[in-house]
Amino acid sequence: MTGNRTHRAPITTVALLIALTALTALTGCSDDDTPSSVASKAASVASQATEVFASATAEAGKKFDDVKNGVDVKDDVTLGTPGTGSDGRTTVEVTVANTADSQKSFLVQVNFRDGDGDLADAVAVTVRDVPAGGSKKATARGNRDLSGDVKAEVARAVRY
Repeated sequence: MTGNRTHRAPITTVALLIALTALTALTGCSDDDTPSSVASKAASVASQATEVFASATAEAGKKFDDVKNGVDVKDDVTLGTPGTGSDGRTTVEVTVANTADSQKSFLVQVNFRDGDGDLADAVAVTVRDVPAGGSKKATARGNRDLSGDVKAEVARAVRY
């Protein structure tokens, strides 16, 4: 039995040395967790989120730039309750009502807001060939995953 202890002692010592080395390495990284570093990382994440939203808004804006002779019909659009699609992205049902006397198409920008009311995403959805006096539904699908209490709003809508 004494022979077994002799063999275990070096293994235990090696395990202890590995654990101490790992602890030292982790402690050495703690400089990255200073309040200013944490604040810097948070600011970076916030900046990236702002860039994502600005990009989504710009993309929606490009689609509106392509519409010629569009009529503002924001009041003719209703939204359902936001949900989460199978891909994890926020979705909402969009219903448009065509009050014109001929078939029309609609372009609707939906803004998604987080639980704090901050803009989190924007998407444009086209609803084509809505019959005169009729209505049609489509689904607006966000550009990214959002969590928590998400609200959707019609930012703008045009009929053309």
